[in-house]
Amino acid sequence: MTKMISVLGSTGSIGRQTLEVVRELGLSVAALTASTQVDLIEQQVREFKPALAVMYDRDAAKVLRERLHDMDVEVAEGPEGLLRAASLPQADTVVTAVVGSVGLEPTLAAIRRKKRIALANKETLVCAGELVMAEAERCGAEIVPVDSEHSAIFQSLQGCRDAAEVQRLILTCSGGPFFGRSYEELEKMTAADALKHPNWSMGAKITVDSATLMNKGLEVIEAMRLYRMDVEQVDVVIHRQSIIHSLVEYRDGAMIAQLGTPDMKLPIRYAFTYPNRAASPDKKLDLLSCGDLTFHAPDMEAFPCLRIARECGKMGGTSCAIMNGANEEAVFAFLRGEVGFNEIHRLVERALSEIEVKYTPCLQDILEADAAARAVVRRHLK
Repeated sequence: MTKMISVLGSTGSIGRQTLEVVRELGLSVAALTASTQVDLIEQQVREFKPALAVMYDRDAAKVLRERLHDMDVEVAEGPEGLLRAASLPQADTVVTAVVGSVGLEPTLAAIRRKKRIALANKETLVCAGELVMAEAERCGAEIVPVDSEHSAIFQSLQGCRDAAEVQRLILTCSGGPFFGRSYEELEKMTAADALKHPNWSMGAKITVDSATLMNKGLEVIEAMRLYRMDVEQVDVVIHRQSIIHSLVEYRDGAMIAQLGTPDMKLPIRYAFTYPNRAASPDKKLDLLSCGDLTFHAPDMEAFPCLRIARECGKMGGTSCAIMNGANEEAVFAFLRGEVGFNEIHRLVERALSEIEVKYTPCLQDILEADAAARAVVRRHLK
């Protein structure tokens, strides 16, 4: 069981819920990191007293350093600060809750020091899944997923003695705020509309990804990497109630699923206590009051991001890094009101059409593909 953690992205939605679980389980904190939210991380540092606090933004780091002058805590900054937080010897578990491809190199750093990785940053496996999983195997590091869907798969595989018995993985998807809308209707949707998720409270970027279904596409690729499956063995089904978090279908036709309330603290807690389980103070699922459970096929004509992600998963190489980098830039442009909702997938497809895919890439190839994709989107925005 986890005893001391570093939280990369402690001020985000997952990071804040992680610290709730830390309080509940009585864990210690070695490091906390954030991007720009000085006020919140100052509060967290004063409560949890880590040895290291990191601000990705260098100006924010200066402010935090001044505010914490009365405490025995080191304040670091930038990408090098993230790498230090991921590598602290005293931390046995690193929670990667940062948003985007910025989480890739710190995750690799933690893997090389044989930490348990409580993985909440799906872009790490999307961009460099084969490389990351090979490094984890080489170093003997343990990756326990925190995403609700991948945690559900992880839990549903606990009784599996032979991977060949698994027929397919079925990821459930709420459908986001635009379920049932046509492609034409989606042209009119604004950022305010996209941020109204029906079931989950999440950060802005992942909420928009849920609205486009890109989030589910990223999860398809992540599942392929985590569980070494072909893209054809990973399916998606719309389940509006977010009660069944995902399923494993075995070759004899049996399906095993994990059910629970839509609460991220459950997979976070399990990532810390695995292979054991701890009692939870949170509200439990009541089958008699949760209502009917419904299932629908995803509409990949209205939501082409899911189709694009599946195609990139099949293509491999740097295509996933190109897709992810372009999507991040396009989503942030949408949140700023610079492009429409359907322009997100168009910008992603444009980057994929303009950048050559490299196969069997090294880390540098992946980072260059990510940067090139962002440059394509920025150029077309201008």
